[in-house]
Amino acid sequence: MAVYALAFVAFAIDLAKRSAAATAAADAARTADRELVAAGGARGRGTASTGGTASTAAPAAKPAYGRSAPLRVGVALTVIAWLVHLAADVLRGVAAGRVPWANMYEFALTGTLIVTTVFLVVIAVSRKTDLRFLGTFITGLVLVLLGMAAVNFYVSVVPLPPALQSIWLVIHVFVATASVGFFALGFALSLVQLLQFRREQLLAASKAAKLTFLATLPSSEQLETLAYRVNIVGFILWTFTLMAGSIWAESAWGRYWGWDTKEVWTFIIWVVYAGYIHARATRGWRGNRSAWLSMIGFATVLFNFTVVNLFFKGLHAYSGL
Repeated sequence: MAVYALAFVAFAIDLAKRSAAATAAADAARTADRELVAAGGARGRGTASTGGTASTAAPAAKPAYGRSAPLRVGVALTVIAWLVHLAADVLRGVAAGRVPWANMYEFALTGTLIVTTVFLVVIAVSRKTDLRFLGTFITGLVLVLLGMAAVNFYVSVVPLPPALQSIWLVIHVFVATASVGFFALGFALSLVQLLQFRREQLLAASKAAKLTFLATLPSSEQLETLAYRVNIVGFILWTFTLMAGSIWAESAWGRYWGWDTKEVWTFIIWVVYAGYIHARATRGWRGNRSAWLSMIGFATVLFNFTVVNLFFKGLHAYSGL
């Protein structure tokens, strides 16, 4: 958590530098506009007798934001934190003699590891768009979840209940945590998309926009497309999670579906993301509505992990608390 915190600070400093670069670019553009208007007025007076005209149109200035040392430091620290995190997860599995995701503490430990893994893989393979700016949101989320796990969810290693002694524990839960990793990244992209869309609206209305670092990030339309692609991957994995869970339930309890609270919320999550994908693809739900659906979907994921595990009883009561 300490290394993740340092990475979070580095990413936050990068956002501050982006704000400074965007503000400097905006000031330079205003200065250039004033100089162009003044020069145009002077030329207009000089050519009035010959009927000449002068153009006062100037190209829009874009923020000049180069390679950022804090950004590179943030990524490096995230990689180091990921390595330490991986070691902790592996050692928990070694201590337990099984895969380390059989209770809430272990699921949080492994789930946040996969969230970080998805982030690092995506920024490594993404060539067209630099997504490292999401580091602030991802490391912040991981810090909060790890803090909750360490303070509220920690339990000692205990033997597995009979229902969990199955190969489906490895398959079902691992795929579920992988899908959560993609949903978390989609949530971060959708959140930034909403902020960027609001900024674009203010600029279109010739009003001042705060959070000037957004000027150095992709447009709201690009962010929405990226969030959609990431959420589709998460949805495919979650579909497999739902199917695998039903197969495991039949093996453990003799029925595929029993309307247990955990089963119901797994299905609710699937329905929300299916609605998000369907609405965007067929009904033209773009922009803010698409982003809100994505964020509501991730809220149902967090609700399923926390509230359902802690306050609802059922066959899936494996929180360990």
